[in-house]
Amino acid sequence: MIFYDENNLDLIEKDLRYLQLLSKQYPTISVASTEIINLQAILNLPKGTEHFMTDVHGEYESFTHMLRNASGVIKRKIDDVFGNSLREEQKSSLATLIYYPEQKLELIKQTETNLEDWYKITLYQLIDLCKNICSKYTRSKVRKALTQDFAYIIEELLHEHDDRVDKQAYYNGIIKTIIDIDRAGEFIIAISNVIQRLVVDRLHIIGDIYDRGPGAEIIMDALMDHHSVDIQWGNHDLLWMGAAAGCEACICNVLRISLRYANLRTIEDGYGINLLPLATFAMEFYNDDSCKGFVSKTLDKNVSENELNLLAKMHKAISLLQFKVEGHIIKRHPEFQMDDRLLLDKINVETEEIQLYGKNYKLNDIVFPTVDWSDPYKLTEREEDLLKKLTASFVNSEKLQRHIKFLYSKGSMYLTYNSNLLFHGCIPLKEDGSFKEVKIGTIKYSGKALLDRIDRVARDSYFFKDDIKLKKYGMDMMWYLWCGPDSPVFGKKRMTTFERYFIDDKSTHYEEKDYYYKYRDNEQVCKNILSEFNLNPNTSHIINGHIPVKTKEGESPIKANGRLLVIDGGFCKAYQPQTGIAGYTLIYNSYGLLLTSHEPFAAIKRAVQEDKDIISSTRILEHVVARKRVADTDVGVGLRERVADLEKLLIAYRKGLIKEGSEEIVS
Repeated sequence: MIFYDENNLDLIEKDLRYLQLLSKQYPTISVASTEIINLQAILNLPKGTEHFMTDVHGEYESFTHMLRNASGVIKRKIDDVFGNSLREEQKSSLATLIYYPEQKLELIKQTETNLEDWYKITLYQLIDLCKNICSKYTRSKVRKALTQDFAYIIEELLHEHDDRVDKQAYYNGIIKTIIDIDRAGEFIIAISNVIQRLVVDRLHIIGDIYDRGPGAEIIMDALMDHHSVDIQWGNHDLLWMGAAAGCEACICNVLRISLRYANLRTIEDGYGINLLPLATFAMEFYNDDSCKGFVSKTLDKNVSENELNLLAKMHKAISLLQFKVEGHIIKRHPEFQMDDRLLLDKINVETEEIQLYGKNYKLNDIVFPTVDWSDPYKLTEREEDLLKKLTASFVNSEKLQRHIKFLYSKGSMYLTYNSNLLFHGCIPLKEDGSFKEVKIGTIKYSGKALLDRIDRVARDSYFFKDDIKLKKYGMDMMWYLWCGPDSPVFGKKRMTTFERYFIDDKSTHYEEKDYYYKYRDNEQVCKNILSEFNLNPNTSHIINGHIPVKTKEGESPIKANGRLLVIDGGFCKAYQPQTGIAGYTLIYNSYGLLLTSHEPFAAIKRAVQEDKDIISSTRILEHVVARKRVADTDVGVGLRERVADLEKLLIAYRKGLIKEGSEEIVS
């Protein structure tokens, strides 16, 4: 604690205006003193558990289950509390009940022969488990997590003491009454939700919520309902943010990726975006084109051949439109240094070749019905009309706009939190490992300043309404962040989309990575990055996603002697053949850092019916001897500052500089 004496009066007098405002919240010495005692007690509690997840890519079933089971933490808590007193199948059943209380209760009601007895046993189990989880939180925090209907009852049961024999009948009476009045099911749902909420104090999403998987909008709904979450934008998130702002190039890319994976659920059902204009356009111009290079990659066996043919035509149509509008941006911004991505004018239709980097390559497809070879980037009237309709659908999608506003309110390019530096992709580096300067507008930025500037530009692209020129530049920058050579969320020299579609020679498909990826196993370079963001380089960590860790090939997610952790383990099903697993979760609790790897998840329905949890294995990365307290966290810093302010307020009261119970300052 910081105690202020008469020597500090000059400092207190300087802060009188602020202390006057503080006195409205704490109007007496007694109230202020009580709050100091309360805050000091909180500072000595164990720190809350943080969960880090990345690159979920629309895989809503796996994500939902991981959120509900807290990456295996709830199952471990059940093991801790019940040990050998429950069989493994009983523990699994209890865990599933906590994850999916509504669905599991419906099954129990159909199969349980003595429902009243089951309710009684289960209620006591849930209360014992909840007691354990709540033990490191204040009553106030627990109270805020309780549902209004059962808040008083749950609080009473959680603070039952076994040694109070005289109250045993009282607590048994509560349980019996809950069952007798047919409220046991609702009570189980309520206490399961409390367990789910309190077992994870803060959730960090390190980018790429969108694309590939079928339910990004479901994930966004879940994040909006979460009690404490932050998001570090990934390149796929920024692409959707640009699309929502009305950037035509971003819209084309969003649609192309959705068609590439035969995933129109999020586009059409999730956000109500009308794709009929694109389908009509595709059938008009590509009806006689097999579009064989544009057949969607899909894991859904229910997609018919006719549907796949239509998707292929839409896929090719939007891809060529994308190359045109991207060409417009590249020509508008020579500072982007992306002239090598102007490819339509490098095509020789007579020889069916394209010239790339001084070499000619054979094209596997030469059907370009909307391209005027005298001006290959010129949009036709039909293309302009299509773009207007698609843009209107994105800009006017109420649900999409609500989700994007949430991404802005809870998101950023990076976050420093409790000695960890979180960002999705990379920090652009030069060949020698030093920070690379990147030109934005007329000014060059590097390191932390670069990410700060990009963060502001991303917000300009969406929120600036009056300055059209600034908004337009912001939208162009959102596309650049998706695929530009110095984008920290892309991290590659070029995106070879055209080559992958039209050139069979795979040497042209290679995407050279930023030097960051060469140096991310270099401890000194990682320490330099941590220092750049004002973190202790010897104890802090960089936490990344973006590039999947090829676990099955022996690659480790732990880099630079533990200074950098890459936790993209293949949440997205499309990446799982590369990684060999189905994602990582990083857990940071009061005892240290744990990395959990997950096996593929079947389905929520099977989890409920068969008590099938995600199979996870956990390894300890760091274990501290002295358990970390709230005082050791960023929240603790704020609480200590609050205590210091309240101590100054006490002095102001005692010296008569501010009167108790009054807004008056004594002159």
